[in-house]
Amino acid sequence: MLKIAYHPIYKHPLPEGHRFPMIKYELLPQQLLYEGSCSPENFFEPEIPNDKYIVAVHEPEYFYDLLNIKIPPREARKIGFPLTEDLVERERTIADGTMKGCEFALEHGIAMNIAGGTHHAYTDHGEAFCMLNDQAIGARYLQAKGLANKILIVDLDVHQGNGTAEIFRDDPSVFTFSMHGAGNYPFKKEKSDLDLALQKSTGDREYLSLLKNTLPRLIDTVRPDFVFYLCGVDIIASDKLGTLSLTTAGCRERDRFVLNTCHTHQIPVQCSMGGGYSPNIKDIVEAHANTFRLAQEIYF
Repeated sequence: MLKIAYHPIYKHPLPEGHRFPMIKYELLPQQLLYEGSCSPENFFEPEIPNDKYIVAVHEPEYFYDLLNIKIPPREARKIGFPLTEDLVERERTIADGTMKGCEFALEHGIAMNIAGGTHHAYTDHGEAFCMLNDQAIGARYLQAKGLANKILIVDLDVHQGNGTAEIFRDDPSVFTFSMHGAGNYPFKKEKSDLDLALQKSTGDREYLSLLKNTLPRLIDTVRPDFVFYLCGVDIIASDKLGTLSLTTAGCRERDRFVLNTCHTHQIPVQCSMGGGYSPNIKDIVEAHANTFRLAQEIYF
């Protein structure tokens, strides 16, 4: 059975007019249940995880400043959310959803998190709506428990996974691959193990051709025993924070190829949703829902 991490805390209240579409975390599971793609049994509710897995990735001083809401104002502004205890609890819960998803992926081949993909969180600070790097925490969790040795992170959000690149910069056991808009935030990029920076208005054909030429070779070269897939839908043309021009069908084909590749190679994959900022919330939910539909189709 496809297992999906979801908790009501994912939809965190924000000030009126905030540009982050927090409502998608409520609408996406509702849509999957309404259309019959998922049943209530597919969903599991994450909890607050053991802090030792978080401080295996993030500097303890930074983490405890987060817990105590003592992040300096300038650093807090970079995060982009008003800092509260509930917000930090939300971030910890998302990380637990990804960690538990790793276990389910090992059992069933794949697992999903309705939220996550917080790839702008560095070891010692957060930025751009990210405070704790859920997939980096998941990678360290797998390694600490002896469940995976070589890990591949496939980050296909429109924004470079700068925090993830920094966290694993000197770690050959985790290969970081980021395919993103060259003109997108972050404007000062970090160095992933492989970065593919795409020009403005790159569309379906060029994007999918590059991905299909790259990912199989990476699998053969890296030989991972676990994959983390960050499947942001901010690559579609309607996204107000993205610079690429994929259609929703092209985004779906991207997901199909990545999931088929992992399935064919029998490599467990954990998926976190990442970004999506189209003005019409229906476009965001539809693009995200496609990823879950494909997971059901391919694996179950």
